[in-house]
Amino acid sequence: MAEATNIEKTDRGQRKERIGEVISNKMTKTIIVRVERRFPHPRYKKVVTGYSKFYAHDEKSEAKVGDKVRIQETRPLSKTKNWRLVEVIEKNVDVGAVAA
Repeated sequence: MAEATNIEKTDRGQRKERIGEVISNKMTKTIIVRVERRFPHPRYKKVVTGYSKFYAHDEKSEAKVGDKVRIQETRPLSKTKNWRLVEVIEKNVDVGAVAA
């Protein structure tokens, strides 16, 4: 028989992490995060900015629109939701409307 190796339960492999901005929190326990990606154009070498939208699970509904957040890849939670909120890095500071 082969000897069983001691593998910790906490080590679940490397999961992808992204940092982005919350653009919507209108769904229950779900946020939409826009992640920016900058890369040189293959032919013209100009730096281009690309964006991706990720649906992420927000269990405590703590993220608001405009917050900078860190999300992590996880098992499929629904048809479109494969990410979960890890932490809110920076809160959005809205400047309130001035009452005249």
